[in-house]
Amino acid sequence: MYKKAILMKVYPDMHEEYERRHQEIWPEMVKGLKDHSVKNYSIYLDEETSLLFGYLEIENIELWSEFTFTEINQKWWKYMKPVMETNEDSSPITRDLKQVFTLAE
Repeated sequence: MYKKAILMKVYPDMHEEYERRHQEIWPEMVKGLKDHSVKNYSIYLDEETSLLFGYLEIENIELWSEFTFTEINQKWWKYMKPVMETNEDSSPITRDLKQVFTLAE
């Protein structure tokens, strides 16, 4: 299992909208994530800094990397662009985090 942690940033006045959009995530987006080997995906918001912490568990990293180019992912990025910091291609600006500790059974 490949574990990935990322940082993103939501606009300060868009916290509620960001959360609402994820509470109403499109079924085809969920299917796309699962079809591209995502087994667990959680996003946490630090309301003071507007930083988003994303944690993913992925079974197949090559399959996951293909998800970027799918039609549903491209559509989701455009949908989320008004509520968060993005690159010119509408992808979220992300920073990968280095894992420094794990406690597991």
